[in-house]
Amino acid sequence: MRRRGVLGMVRRSLGRQFEWLWAAYAVSTFGTWLAFDAFALTAILVLHAGPAEVSVLAAAGLAVGAVVAVPLGPWVEFRRKRPVMIAMDLIRFVALMSVPAAYVLGWLSFTQLLVVSIVVGAADIAFTTASGACLKALVRPADLLAANGRFESTTWTATALGPPLGTAAIGLVGPVTTVVANAVSYLLSAAGIHAIGGREPHPARTSAPPRLRARDLLEGWRYILASPALRPLFFNTVLVSGLIMATSPLLAVLMLGDLEFAPWQYGLAFGLPCVGGLIGSRLARRLVARFGRHKVMLTAGALRACWSLGLAFISPGVAGLVLVIAVELGLITCMGVFNPVFATYRLEQVPSDRIARTLSAWSITSKITVAAMTGLWGLLAGIIGPRTAIAIAGLLILITPFLLPRHDHTPHHERDLAGSQT
Repeated sequence: MRRRGVLGMVRRSLGRQFEWLWAAYAVSTFGTWLAFDAFALTAILVLHAGPAEVSVLAAAGLAVGAVVAVPLGPWVEFRRKRPVMIAMDLIRFVALMSVPAAYVLGWLSFTQLLVVSIVVGAADIAFTTASGACLKALVRPADLLAANGRFESTTWTATALGPPLGTAAIGLVGPVTTVVANAVSYLLSAAGIHAIGGREPHPARTSAPPRLRARDLLEGWRYILASPALRPLFFNTVLVSGLIMATSPLLAVLMLGDLEFAPWQYGLAFGLPCVGGLIGSRLARRLVARFGRHKVMLTAGALRACWSLGLAFISPGVAGLVLVIAVELGLITCMGVFNPVFATYRLEQVPSDRIARTLSAWSITSKITVAAMTGLWGLLAGIIGPRTAIAIAGLLILITPFLLPRHDHTPHHERDLAGSQT
């Protein structure tokens, strides 16, 4: 079956199994963004937590969850991926549902929120690790870019719609409403993955260790750092995401505090530009077909580094709001193009028997970096002010394009096959 997409391109069906995987991804992604900052809001509204506790909740959940997830990469590698994904969905469902249960009973504590954020963070990494390998097994190599483009479109649609709807639901129904919605989304995701059907073969072991060894835990990082194709992308993507996320709370302080923007204006400034991510992800295949994958990845990767510095020049009033929207729109559009192309390139560079460990190492490093940079930039903003700290991050991110790979390391026959079927 063929359908004509929004941009006029013919969109090929990627098969029933992929459609179920995509549906599972869509429902859990919408649930996640519906519950955006739900733990922070619960800590503030229910437990009357201060800024320090909220910062600890955000950073510790990422960092400790990532450390807990270190042995999960090699553990996932040698297991069927769909049962692992279902198990991680169910773990997240149970962990999240403990929050509204404790709230109703009057037992909710900051410690529980911290533990749940760690459990969910570790399960997120394990799920992501397994889902990359699952996608590569379900979709033909020539269709990977189309599949990643659909995931990217879904992500930005959820990002645009989820937070405004979630904060409205919290105001109308109560502080843990979106936590319940997020938990249910994981239950529905597990059902969708189960519906994929078919028999998933057990991964073949090249060597069958009776237990996890230190070299198994480090294999993902070893493979990334030894690869001339993956190593520069690894450092580039980790640093870019770390620098962008580190300034997010500072921008909130600057806009809502110093510049006295209304909360709805702050929400509009970051919800409206997400349309750019949807547009970028739709454009990715067309750009790759015309200019080639490597050139698109280099160009979009370089352009996404050019926007963040503009956030240091926000002024009060309509002009400042328009500036934020314009900067975020440019940044997110470039990310919308870059992300599916990068995700496809990365999957193609990794052998099937190493995908789980490699993606796990990548995700763990990214989350730890974001947590560390968020804490560091918070301290820096306390010393020199949020505007100057945002400017420093914007200047540093301008260096990151030099870390992008200068050459396409994909074998010529695979490159030609991908180009002919894009």
